[in-house]
Amino acid sequence: MASESGKPTKSNEKNKKLSQEQIVQTFNKLRQDQKNYVTKLTEVEQDLNEHSLVVEALKDVDPERVCYRMIGGVLVQRTVKEVLPAVAHNKEQLAKILDSLNKQIEEKGREINEFKEKHNIQIRKEPPNLSQPESSGKEENQATSGVLVKTES
Repeated sequence: MASESGKPTKSNEKNKKLSQEQIVQTFNKLRQDQKNYVTKLTEVEQDLNEHSLVVEALKDVDPERVCYRMIGGVLVQRTVKEVLPAVAHNKEQLAKILDSLNKQIEEKGREINEFKEKHNIQIRKEPPNLSQPESSGKEENQATSGVLVKTES
């Protein structure tokens, strides 16, 4: 068993590296999830703005006037009195989705911050903490993207 005592140290080194890689992958996945939420939020905001414009344009129009609406890629002919309530309802639903996405983005941000603090993660493009000594100019000239995981020594 004395020969096996040397093996765990090597596997521990590999496990530490692997765990650091897993930490970085998990952190990057969390950031990507948040970016996806922000992208979806932007799309929903654009849809909400379009719905608002349509509601504003149709509210002063004769209810019996013919209008056209795109439904599932098909242009259909309806009257304003049929279309306006449906568009207003969709607008309300989009506003609810927007609120939900904002909450999810905030939650994901908190989760990312907790993960950063738990694993001592620093992003290179972020300024260093005030408690840490100033770095030399050589380090600032290095690539500005990437994740650093502090190991405890």
